[in-house]
Amino acid sequence: MPNSVEEFNTYRTKMNDKILADNNKIIKRIFNLDTNAYTDGALDLKTKELLGLVASAVLRCDDCVKYHLETSYNLGLKKEEVVEALSIATLVGGTIVIPHLRRAYEFWDALEANK
Repeated sequence: MPNSVEEFNTYRTKMNDKILADNNKIIKRIFNLDTNAYTDGALDLKTKELLGLVASAVLRCDDCVKYHLETSYNLGLKKEEVVEALSIATLVGGTIVIPHLRRAYEFWDALEANK
């Protein structure tokens, strides 16, 4: 059975390395801004990850959802906290978010299986 978490991370790392190797200043600044946005500030990192998860689900970006799910998992967020955030995303985004919700649940299960 394929390891969806490992496959996602391997692909993401490979492609990020390829993108950053082009040495495009704008893209590098966007990557840097993204990295720096997700640090503790007035909002703690867990809260920011949940906000990123909700925005990603509403915008229907499965890769982004996976990234924020894994980061949330690694930060020690409980499934109940993540599911509550995803419920807000589904409320805000509407029923079109449900397929992404399914994949989010599937990926969370894969994260738990990889303990």
